[in-house]
Amino acid sequence: MNSLGIYIHVPFCGKKCAYCDFYSVAWTKAAAEGYTAAVLRNICHYSDKSRYVDTIYFGGGTPSLLTAEQLRAILECIRSSFDVSADAEITMEANPCTLTAQKLSELHGIGINRLSVGVQSMSDAELKVLGRVHSAGRAEQAVLEAAEAGFDNISCDLMIALPDQDKESLRFSIERMTALPVQHISAYILKTENGTPFDCEEIRSRLPDEDSTAELYLEMTGLLEERGFMQYEVSNFAKKGYESRHNIRYWKCSDYLGIGPAAHSCYKGRRFAVERDLEGFINSEVQQITVTDESPCGFEEYAMLRLRLKEGLLLGDVPEHREEIMKKLPPLIKSGYAETDGERVWLTPKGFLMSNSVIGYLIFK
Repeated sequence: MNSLGIYIHVPFCGKKCAYCDFYSVAWTKAAAEGYTAAVLRNICHYSDKSRYVDTIYFGGGTPSLLTAEQLRAILECIRSSFDVSADAEITMEANPCTLTAQKLSELHGIGINRLSVGVQSMSDAELKVLGRVHSAGRAEQAVLEAAEAGFDNISCDLMIALPDQDKESLRFSIERMTALPVQHISAYILKTENGTPFDCEEIRSRLPDEDSTAELYLEMTGLLEERGFMQYEVSNFAKKGYESRHNIRYWKCSDYLGIGPAAHSCYKGRRFAVERDLEGFINSEVQQITVTDESPCGFEEYAMLRLRLKEGLLLGDVPEHREEIMKKLPPLIKSGYAETDGERVWLTPKGFLMSNSVIGYLIFK
């Protein structure tokens, strides 16, 4: 059966973080109600009981700003519109400040079974620089309360290469975060996005240089693996069996349907994106989309996405390109960027650091 993942983009935030360029707007009760009604309309529009849904992901923004009843209505609508697996992975991203013991109990009760908590750092000084509204203590409490509420699949976000960050402060965050009852960590190198408050010389002058960033990344991968969090993708680490099933869809070119302003889809042989416009989304009977690729998942895209995964690219899947890839491998292996067993090619942690260049060299002519 051709499985499907569903992504719901919730565009509300209590406060915009200084480094973030994702689409989000301020939460209001009226906007959240209008948004929820529009999501339900769109789910009904795409309804297809022949599609087997095994992952659902609420991303944002801050999905935890929606009430449990609004989230319940969305989940019930998905279940009535698609064939949802009994063991579907249902993830919700959450800001620690929006989580209380009661809210967590309600979220678990409506069927959300995976929580992705936006921690970013366990250093209050670093959180302040990032403009986060929570403290390290609040993040720690949120994770502990989530475990008490019954969540046994919890992910935390970690950002590295922050202004003034060094190995000692990174180690502190990793040790404190991995001591919590978490099974997954998504770790991202901070990038200064155009047009954000971080896009300024004052911040850029405090960021680690390229060599220091590489050292921090390799330090992080080593520390996480020492603690049982094995790298399975460029930015993702998990204890055995807790890899994000939904995110793996993206890297394996599996179908997913996105609903909500700024959501993306790879669905029924096309890639398309929804307009970054909450008001337009609320006021349209069906979300307005722009087709970005009429024939996605050709060799180059497929290989590029597969090489983001630690398991790498199975050469048997691309037989017509096997010989050319194997010819290009020796200098990459010699430099410590890639490895092969003759049937599969994968990047090392060092190769992941240079993934754009390494993958470009391997798969583009």
